[in-house]
Amino acid sequence: MTINPNRIIAMLVLATLSACVPAKEFQALQDTNAQCQEERERLRTENQALGVRNTELSNQNQLLQRDVGRLTADSIARATDVARAKMDLSNLRERYNELQRLQSDVLGGSKDETRKLLRQIQSDQQELQDKTDALKELERALYQRKVGLDALDDSLKSSMASLAALRQQLEDKNAHLLELQRKLNAQDSLMRAMKDKVANALFGFEGKGLSVTMKDGKVYVSLDEKLMFKSGRYEIDQKGAAAIKQLVPVLEQQSDINITVEGHTDDVPYRGSGDLLDNWDLSVKRANTIVRLLLNGTQINPVRVTAAGRSHYLPIDRANTAEARQKNRRTEIILTPNMDDLMQLLK
Repeated sequence: MTINPNRIIAMLVLATLSACVPAKEFQALQDTNAQCQEERERLRTENQALGVRNTELSNQNQLLQRDVGRLTADSIARATDVARAKMDLSNLRERYNELQRLQSDVLGGSKDETRKLLRQIQSDQQELQDKTDALKELERALYQRKVGLDALDDSLKSSMASLAALRQQLEDKNAHLLELQRKLNAQDSLMRAMKDKVANALFGFEGKGLSVTMKDGKVYVSLDEKLMFKSGRYEIDQKGAAAIKQLVPVLEQQSDINITVEGHTDDVPYRGSGDLLDNWDLSVKRANTIVRLLLNGTQINPVRVTAAGRSHYLPIDRANTAEARQKNRRTEIILTPNMDDLMQLLK
């Protein structure tokens, strides 16, 4: 299953809603969510770059192994030349010794024979010197080849060690991404099952001012104002309270699901009096009313619950009509899985 970046973003955002927080902390947690998304993208980009580097090192390793084979063959050929030169040198020395013996034998002979023998001896001595010099040059070249071969072998070993380390790093990154994908899949399955449970619990209310939907890995229970509150008031209607009570058992059983209650109004300025100043106050009060109803006498841990007032700034329909405003006047209960494990993976 491909990781949906939008889903991760939404799930990380909702993870920050695991406790009642003021607006500034909520914004800070949203920033943290953005950083987590950037970290995930950075991991994926880094994983791709490491894959390219792995291919480059593999190609370099093949070239180095080819050079090692070539230099090894060349060294063997030069060692053969050295052995042949040593044999020639040994033969020349034997000839030289033989000529010296002949020289001794003919010292009493004619001067011409003596001069002839001396010239032959000098020629053989020069040839012997030339062979000796050639042998030394071959030995020097062979030593240089050996030094180059040793350096190339060290470079090959270093390259192979780097390649092994890079492969291990790639395996670690892939394992990290696979674990992240596994947790995302598990959370997606959890939330789909949660949506079905919520829909079943609220079956009698769907289509009567209540809807249950799933988007970006979250379950949304949307309640129209007509089901929950009278216009401009935050005291809950009996029908709305009954719907909330039917939802409580499901939320009690799912201890790893965080709950956010959001109050929304239309864009008509609040004209009432009393302790409400504006639409902000009204949306927050309505969210608080539902939160208290969820917690009063239930087993739901308050740590899991967040109340938020959104005023009129997140409308469903932006049209300037009475029908659009009616859609926008709503309360939403948003359910999201606990993101602690996912956040730990993104560190």
